[in-house]
Amino acid sequence: MARRIPKVLGALIALCVVTPIALTVGARAEAGRAPDAPAPVAAAPDELTGDITFSVPSGTFQGSVSVALSTTIAGAEIRYTTDGRPPAASSAAYPGRALSFSATTQLRAQAFVNGTATGAPGTAMYVARSFDAQHDLPLMLIDDYGKGKPGREYVDAAAMVFDTAGGRTSLAAAPTVASRAGIHLRGQSSAMFDKAPYRLELRDNADDDADLPLLGMPADSDWVLRGPFSDKSLIREALVYDLGREMGMATQRYRFVELYLNVDSAPVAAADYQGVYMLVETIKNSKDRLDLKQLKEADTTLPKISGGYIFKFEWLAAEEPTLTCTGPAATCWNYLEVEDPSPLNAQQKSWLTQYLQQFHDMLHSSRLADPQTGYRSWIDTKSWVDLVILNEFSREMDSYLRSTYFYKDREGPIVAGPLWDYDLTFGTGGFFGNEQTTGWQHQQTRSPQANDWFQILLTDPAFQNDLKVRWQALRRGLLSDASLNARVDALSAPLTAAAQRNFQRWPNLSSRMVGPFVTDTAATWAGQVQVMRSWMIRRAAWLDGPTAWGGATTSPSPSTPAPSNPVPSTPVPTTPPPAAGGCTAAYTSAGQWAGGFQGEVRVSAGTAAIRGWTVTLTFADGQRVSQVWNAVLATSGAAVTARNESYNGALAAGAGTTFGFVGTWTGTNTPPVVTCTAT
Repeated sequence: MARRIPKVLGALIALCVVTPIALTVGARAEAGRAPDAPAPVAAAPDELTGDITFSVPSGTFQGSVSVALSTTIAGAEIRYTTDGRPPAASSAAYPGRALSFSATTQLRAQAFVNGTATGAPGTAMYVARSFDAQHDLPLMLIDDYGKGKPGREYVDAAAMVFDTAGGRTSLAAAPTVASRAGIHLRGQSSAMFDKAPYRLELRDNADDDADLPLLGMPADSDWVLRGPFSDKSLIREALVYDLGREMGMATQRYRFVELYLNVDSAPVAAADYQGVYMLVETIKNSKDRLDLKQLKEADTTLPKISGGYIFKFEWLAAEEPTLTCTGPAATCWNYLEVEDPSPLNAQQKSWLTQYLQQFHDMLHSSRLADPQTGYRSWIDTKSWVDLVILNEFSREMDSYLRSTYFYKDREGPIVAGPLWDYDLTFGTGGFFGNEQTTGWQHQQTRSPQANDWFQILLTDPAFQNDLKVRWQALRRGLLSDASLNARVDALSAPLTAAAQRNFQRWPNLSSRMVGPFVTDTAATWAGQVQVMRSWMIRRAAWLDGPTAWGGATTSPSPSTPAPSNPVPSTPVPTTPPPAAGGCTAAYTSAGQWAGGFQGEVRVSAGTAAIRGWTVTLTFADGQRVSQVWNAVLATSGAAVTARNESYNGALAAGAGTTFGFVGTWTGTNTPPVVTCTAT
């Protein structure tokens, strides 16, 4: 693979030659849709233990632990290892009495009959610790058996997740998930931080992928641990992911956790605490992530060769396989990397290159706005509009150039997304003007020349009008000041105690520079959240101005017909829907902490369109709802009534919308009984 140039190095290179200036899938990709909030997922059966019974399950211990082994395989003897290697016929024989360990141990065992391995091998992991502490966020523990801080190559590790029960958890609890794993350093500029991001791969006994559900997210083997460091609010990326999901964009699921990473041979200690992290799904083509058609090696002719693909712009940092643009450097893209499928066979690479070249050439031609052959026949326009809105609203420092993903399903258009890498946003960063609440991020230049696709689209009056129409609609609902403030409150409330621990570990609240990036200097975490909130509201106000997206719009938007094979979309109806039908409502817990909780409700129309909806939530244990977004709180108390906002009441048949809320609880936080009435 080509060696990555760190993100900050690319930025500094550009500054030398020019004047300085986060799967859930939304309605547009319903086939690959993830829930708006992760639903509880039952624990997967523990296949790691195989045909071996371990008297003590995987977990942590203090002092020492004694483990007895047994098997139901007749006539078998058990052989075991403690160095990570699978047992062989020459490995130590189990002596028939419990084995005792005082240090972190990966115990692997196999039944043998007459010297032949018989049945499935088993593994259990016992991680020594020297302390215990209570936490109100889920915990992730990773121990790499003394191999040191992970570098760019995978190292073997034990990975354990400890979910909360009653709003509390600790390393002394039984892990919700325990798995063999591999971990390596990831990221570009963020990889330089002491609080570094990591890629985590869950593994089975054969070192193959082990798909396991983590913290209510669907089972998979591939995860990312993103550690907010320059983002001292801790919630910038989560905020963009949540907004993107509500707008209907492809967005990864995530959960906040507190991470312990032990890289030496000593027991896990308090000093191994790494702070608040986001456990995030990776971007991949699988049934619970981006559920596109799977390209097979033999898919080399139309229509199968036309999808699915996931690709991205990585300016100055693309890795193979990359796609090369044919034409003058001033008008060609650079650094376009294919994420999936990998590997990409020669015919598929050639087809995708040619397809994108034709799209690129069209953008640079007089056919740009042609109703039949222009850009609207190539792209899912709404997703591109939404990406511009999120990029400009947040002023993500590397907008349009880095971690800018696209996907194309079989016979479908080019869709913008999934969203990724939104930590340098809302005033944090300091390069390319992104700390300013005025101005446009898409106008910031880079050298060498990079992608100009969005800049060209923004020259089209119809695309500009689509932006204005969409922005103004969002400002009446999802992106209103009230809704934004409520969402910031909902994201930050569960982190209140964890943030204090995070900044005791990483005391950078008053540091202006974090690495190469300009950051806010509020002395407290609450102050950091408020600074971000203020920047966000001022940015939205500038975008409301007549020189931005607040000017007059054309009604209807001067758009041309959608592509013949678009990804399914469920836009809000602009004309009165048919006679009222029924509706259903489903409640999902989106988080819980000491004394507080967050919930989301998915409202779905039945077989007929509806004009509006009213949802009643009946709580049995004294819970109280304090804030609501994307709905109007009509009554509160034990029975909470929420009605639709003006912008999300009309739903087409089978369509849905989501509203959320935060509340307080004491005792037991049981789910409410939920009913829906349509009008």
